[in-house]
Amino acid sequence: MKYVKIIRDLREDNDLTQQQVADILGTSQTMYARYERGANELPIRHLITLCRYYCVSADYILGLSVRKAQGG
Repeated sequence: MKYVKIIRDLREDNDLTQQQVADILGTSQTMYARYERGANELPIRHLITLCRYYCVSADYILGLSVRKAQGG
């Protein structure tokens, strides 16, 4: 589950708290923390929201590509 480290790194690189990202996703801080720990799998709807928010591809978050955005 490489995405666990990637979503944490994206959050930290953007100087966001877990609560701020949880608010963006419409979930609780506790649930978002569980995504970052790998205790719960990240739902597709949250993956899409994070891709849009951070302007990165799903492949990047999932660890399938080292390029953050498609075509760039």
